[in-house]
Amino acid sequence: MQGIECSFRHAYIQRQALLDTGMNQRKATEVFHEWAEKGKDAGMERGHAPSVDVMLNLLLEGIDKPFSAIDIGCGNGWVVRKFAEHPLCDNASGIDGAVAMVEKAREIDPNGTYCLGQLPEWSPEQPVDLIHSMECLYYLKQPIDFLRNIHDNWMKSGGKMVIGMDHYKENPESHDWPQSLNVHMTTLSIDTWVKGLEDAGFEDVKAIQTGAKEGWNGTLVLSAIKPHRP
Repeated sequence: MQGIECSFRHAYIQRQALLDTGMNQRKATEVFHEWAEKGKDAGMERGHAPSVDVMLNLLLEGIDKPFSAIDIGCGNGWVVRKFAEHPLCDNASGIDGAVAMVEKAREIDPNGTYCLGQLPEWSPEQPVDLIHSMECLYYLKQPIDFLRNIHDNWMKSGGKMVIGMDHYKENPESHDWPQSLNVHMTTLSIDTWVKGLEDAGFEDVKAIQTGAKEGWNGTLVLSAIKPHRP
């Protein structure tokens, strides 16, 4: 009996070690694939719409010439379709790592461009003018490093980016999400995100919080510009 108890305790300790190191965590793309299959993408669209409206207003403010755009973590493609409705939009595309999300985007919008790819490895064939990303980048293990990749390889000189996220250090209501979803999330402060953008080479970096209410500090919205090259 003692041997059985010792074996059970050893197995329990091993399991806890796996939990503590995150070795058994699910991929975020797997979770979102399942959500798309269950139709939860529509709820995500409705829930994020107020923050995304703020983000798009920031991104499109002052646009007076044709532009190209990418939505990072495009889900079912709803933001890409918003871009495409703009009279000056030359090209809008989306990238997502969840198979069912991309399939749904292509089903809704057969003429749109929706790419299936994994970040941080995937990158666009051509740099673009505008980049939008909502509730995506903190799922990366090294999101600050990815900001440099975006700056160097994704954007044209003078291009503008806006990033939105609900999971960040100053929003404690979101801090249990990694455990409840069993998914990796990188929890960073507002200052860390701002400094990361500046260190990546961006200028005019701004941070605001929108949609705050009691017990919820709102969506963190970061905007930044890639400087013009001489």
